[in-house]
Order: sequence, then C-alpha cells, then structure tokens
Amino acid sequence: MNKAARYLTVLVLFAVATTATVRAHCQIPCGIYNDEARFVLMKEHVATIEKSMKQIEADPNQNQTVRWIMNKDKHADELSEIVTYYFMAQRIKPGKENYEQELKALHGILVYSMKAKQTTDLANVEKLKELIHDFEHSYMGEKHTH
Repeated sequence: MNKAARYLTVLVLFAVATTATVRAHCQIPCGIYNDEARFVLMKEHVATIEKSMKQIEADPNQNQTVRWIMNKDKHADELSEIVTYYFMAQRIKPGKENYEQELKALHGILVYSMKAKQTTDLANVEKLKELIHDFEHSYMGEKHTH
C-alpha cells in the first residue's frame, strides 16, 4: 500500500471512529448482558419523563419549559433505544416462551414512549409503567422479585 492509500485509510477510519454514536448496548455478539440493569434504566427513564411532564405543566418560564421538553424527549428516545436495540434485537428470540406476549409489550412501550414525546398526558406514563411491569414479569419469570 502506498503512502497516499495509507493516509486515506487512516482518514476514513478516523472519520468513522469520531462519528459513531453510543448505543445502550453494542450490536455485536459480545455476550455481555445485564437484563436487571436495563429494567432499572427503563424505569428511571419513565420517572424522568414523568417529572419532565409535571415541570412543563407547572413552570411558566418559556426557557425552562423548552429544556424540560428536550429532557422528556431525550429520555423517551433512550427508553425506545433499550427496547429496540437491547431487547428486540438481541434478547427476545423466536421460539422463546412468551415470545408473542413480550413482543406485544415491547411494541406497546415503543408506542407509549412516542406518545409521551407528543404530549404531557400522564396517562401515557402510567401505561409505560404498566407495560414495563408486565414485560419484566414475563421476561424475568421466577428471577423477578419486588
């Protein structure tokens, strides 16, 4: 490989490395999973969405309202990312016990996460809590306690 080709290769690798986004979990078969941690994160995202909605309704300051909206939307996106990239892409496999039930719950979480971005209706938060609870019980089975 000549000097120009090596330089170009380094530039391309640098560009790829510096523009990569961080995901909730890798999309390579690393085999490193922490399901319990994902459920904790999902619940934290919902709690943050709920607090953001309440602050949006309570705070008349337009600048603060914009910040709370951005916060709410960010956490709804992060919740959706865990559902999509961790559970749906890596953990829920065809043929698994409760497969259809778990896919249905995950789809519901995605839908209500989207609805949480569209409004400040706390009913969407309650539905997220319910769906996450149901999914956790189905997914974790006997390992689940609370």
